[in-house]
Order: sequence, then structure tokens, then C-alpha cells
Amino acid sequence: MTQGQYGGNGFYQPSGGYLQQPMQQPMQQPTVQQMQAQYAQQAGLLPLEQSYIENILRLNKGKPATIYMTYERGSSLGTQAYKGIIEAAGRDHIIISDPTTGKRSLLLMIYLDYVEFEGEVNYFYPTQPSTYQSR
Repeated sequence: MTQGQYGGNGFYQPSGGYLQQPMQQPMQQPTVQQMQAQYAQQAGLLPLEQSYIENILRLNKGKPATIYMTYERGSSLGTQAYKGIIEAAGRDHIIISDPTTGKRSLLLMIYLDYVEFEGEVNYFYPTQPSTYQSR
């Protein structure tokens, strides 16, 4: 490479100027956030910054759980508990099934109080996947 008259590196052009050679950027290592996002995508989870509850439920798909929900005052439903196998979860819903009857229920997250699992809970926190014992 030649040194240009203005101090730049490049190739001489017949027009009298120098053509700058593009600089190659070094390979970058993926960040922790990029690796977490890739793991979440492979596990069928939403990106970490969007939600956690449905991600935890998705990690525990196929496990028995009891889902506790409270409905609006004045509703005849009050507080309800639903037992079943977690089939799916989305940003605003949970689908569970009762293996004895085959009945499936679509439950709205807006009414969710908490979820109890009968065994270990698969849990993914931003640093690594983990398994926690139920109490």
C-alpha cells in the first residue's frame, strides 16, 4: 500500500486521488445477551426482555401444576384452582389439560395469582438454565 498525499492509505487513482481500501473488522465474540437470546429462541422462549412467566411455564411444559386464579369482584367465580398438565403458554394465556378427562382449559394470564408444581421446576434465569426443587 502506498501513503497518500493526505496521509491516507490506499491505491492511486488516475484522477489524481487515492482510493481508500476498506478496513476489515475483527471477528467479534457474541455477547452474553446474544447467547441468551439464542438459547431462548432454541428453547422456544420469548426474548428475555419481554416476559418471564410464560417462559417458565414453557420450560415446564408437560409437567403437572396447580394454577390459582382470582376473578373480578362481583364474579361468581371468585378464586379458582385448576389442576392439570401444562400444554402451552403465551404472553396472555395458559393451556392446561386434565389427563383423566382429556379436557383442556384456556386460562387468561390477567387472572393468574400463582402456579404450584408438584415436582422440580425448570427455570431459566438470564445467566444459565437451572432446576429448583419445589418446597
